Amino acid sequence: MIYRKLGKSDVEISAITFGAWAVGGWMWGGTDEAQSIAAIRKAIELGITSIDTAAVYGFGRSEEIVAKAIEPCKREDLQILTKFGLRWDISEPAPERWKTTGRDGKPATVSHWAKADGIIHECEQSLKRLNTDYIDVFQQHWPDPGTPVDESAEALTKLLAQGKIRAVGESNFSVELLDEISHQIPIASNQPPYSMVNRGIEDDVLPYCVENDISVIVYSPLQRGLLTGKITPGYEFHGDDHRANSGLFKGENLNRTNAFLNEIRPIAESHGATLAQLVINWTLNRPGITAVLVGARNPKQAEENAKALQFDLSEDETASINEKLDALELTS
Repeated sequence: MIYRKLGKSDVEISAITFGAWAVGGWMWGGTDEAQSIAAIRKAIELGITSIDTAAVYGFGRSEEIVAKAIEPCKREDLQILTKFGLRWDISEPAPERWKTTGRDGKPATVSHWAKADGIIHECEQSLKRLNTDYIDVFQQHWPDPGTPVDESAEALTKLLAQGKIRAVGESNFSVELLDEISHQIPIASNQPPYSMVNRGIEDDVLPYCVENDISVIVYSPLQRGLLTGKITPGYEFHGDDHRANSGLFKGENLNRTNAFLNEIRPIAESHGATLAQLVINWTLNRPGITAVLVGARNPKQAEENAKALQFDLSEDETASINEKLDALELTS
């Protein structure tokens, strides 16, 4: 496994980081706790020592599962990343896309909340659920247009001074917001979405982060399973699985993506790798990318993820992938 330093902080994370959104169950059609714990432990065994979660994943459940999974481990051998700023236990109005049903069937409204007292409260709650004394990287999940940046920065500075967090990260932040908050507090990392079929950050966010020594931890490098090649026409999503409503998983978008994957499949096979491993490898080798978040629902998937760095792509192979990718046209 490769380990990389985050910005100017003293935190190092595994280049493949365990993404724990799905293990929380919410928006993924439920979860199997025993299998999730086994998946996390297998990942750690294979060198994936960094785990990224969030308070809102399963309304606290993901953090609780992570706590159970890491219980036998030495805390100092792991890096726990979690997020704040989406609250389901308050009555603040929320964007329509975050209105949902909470844990155990109780009504819940998820909303942006990055005020100072909210940040302190969320940190304390996450520490309890994670059963730990500190969080390695505490990340604002989404920007909060209703809270001044200096108010959020003040609370985060306090948490750093208290040793409750080791570094501050952002998630889904634009260049403008990164620049604003970076003048208030050191930012170790930004966590945007990025994949072969979602490369928007290459225009501005990625260059800015490289220039300003802010590490980039990308989520959804497999585009939530689309780039594994396992999603075919007629694939059935269950429960509250959010992918059922995504245009990328339907019609011509799905057909064109699968045709592209079939074109690059021989490259994967030449390395004895799966399509998912090839995609992860390609993503990690993009200029400016520090780490990728990849989820696993069972130990087998965790083992497959860890193997993504066991081969090197040649310049010709990378160029061939890029050429085919540039010709891929998808609709929004």
